[in-house]
Amino acid sequence: MAQQPLLKMVGVRKTFGPVVALDNVSLELNKNEIHGFLGGNGAGKTTLMNVLYGLYKPDAGEIYLDGQKIDIRSPKDAIAHGIGMVHQHFLQIENYTVTENIVLGTELQNRPTLKLDEAEKRIADLSERFGLVVDPRAVIENLPMGVRQRVEILKALYRGVRILILDEPTTNLTPQEVDALFESLRVMVNQGLSVVFITHKLREVMSVCDRISVLRNGRNAISLPRSEANEEILVREMVGEGLDVEKSLLFSGEGLGKKTLPVGEKVVLHVENLTVRDENGLPVVNDVSFDVHEQEILGLAGVAGNGQQELAESLLGIRPIAAGRVVINGTDVAQTGTRQLIEQGVTYIPQDRLNDGFLPRASVAQNLILGYHRQPPYSSKNGLLNWPAIYQTARRLIKEYTIKTTGPDEIGANLSGGNIQRVMLARAFSHQARLMIAHNPTRGLDIHSMEFVYTKLLEQKEQGLATLLISEDLDELMLLCNRIAVMYRGQIMGILDRSQFDKYQIGRLMSGVKIND
Repeated sequence: MAQQPLLKMVGVRKTFGPVVALDNVSLELNKNEIHGFLGGNGAGKTTLMNVLYGLYKPDAGEIYLDGQKIDIRSPKDAIAHGIGMVHQHFLQIENYTVTENIVLGTELQNRPTLKLDEAEKRIADLSERFGLVVDPRAVIENLPMGVRQRVEILKALYRGVRILILDEPTTNLTPQEVDALFESLRVMVNQGLSVVFITHKLREVMSVCDRISVLRNGRNAISLPRSEANEEILVREMVGEGLDVEKSLLFSGEGLGKKTLPVGEKVVLHVENLTVRDENGLPVVNDVSFDVHEQEILGLAGVAGNGQQELAESLLGIRPIAAGRVVINGTDVAQTGTRQLIEQGVTYIPQDRLNDGFLPRASVAQNLILGYHRQPPYSSKNGLLNWPAIYQTARRLIKEYTIKTTGPDEIGANLSGGNIQRVMLARAFSHQARLMIAHNPTRGLDIHSMEFVYTKLLEQKEQGLATLLISEDLDELMLLCNRIAVMYRGQIMGILDRSQFDKYQIGRLMSGVKIND
């Protein structure tokens, strides 16, 4: 007799206006199971879990727990049924302790005095039981991202959940922290919990999950035991038949491999003793030095929030430089504005596609030439815009980059996040440049689009482009880069040549351990 699932979601439908996010989706979760949940950007993974956690109300569908139909209208209902969720972006109060964050919203036994001794002891016991090492009295703002995630998991466990939903849990972790998380998940499952593991990383589900389900375009694609799965099956279910998996850069692991060209001798970007301060005068980039050569992709690794954004903005003239030199093509540009840098051949793919470098009220055509609109062929000698040239370029790029839009005149705000990213990529790759600064260029993209970006980066490299690739995806950096620099708390911990790439060595650097320590 087949085991009755612990949890069943049946026929779930969810729409947002005219957009169908979930179309008759079903999911089963067994007891003592880690269930991997795969799908491209916009496939519906997080939406389905937000329905289960009570953040979204479905238009149709039913949820069964232990064979009994249940109604979940809020996260409070979900937690009451033993369902907890750890989101990709943590909801924490920075100046509270670990314990204060965990107990917030729960009934306190010592409410008049707010003594938390018993809560601290229980959190310490849970921490030891599940291998989630954390000091209950530590203040959140002093903790690295990996420890903050443990706090979120402990918050769910403290509330007695038996189903734990993890949304992209490895995004801000070092390789060592990923390994530790997987060990903790296995302990949880062995002690009676069940886990839904949302991710876009195939190797992770193949490593830790017992069963794997794939969503595509808001519909069920496949669900199978890990023993019956392989990367080719999962990729084809995620993207359809349009990708040659065997030749794909993403899955062949070739990357620079056979495409490697000698890095040029010319230094395109020279950064020397660069210091950048925040609004309070504290250094967020501290005495940083590195070079990027022509025909080179230099990767910048690090957990988010260690100065990468401030570094990129200082190189582009967006954020003032407190000290140091920035030399591009032999010219000191430390005090040069963004407009002049673009004219000198610098191009940028920002990480915040909604707030940086995109005008939601402007048309798709205008966004595709933004920053280049004063240059020929878009601008004439008298300063007027050459609209025939602009539309010709826009139509070509819309087609080449598969931007889903009604046409060049559509307002940018109407585009989805993934298509806004395609506009950014089209603009950056289609204009002549000597130096590219790309910050998480594939975040939120589907596999087809990631493959396209990687191919473009390597093609541009062959043509002489110097690229500073800032990414939180270590696999991406190891695939594409000639060298990888690692940033921690505003400093460069070390720079590794391709022959030295090792994810655990890079992980140590990401944790603040220098090569010579």
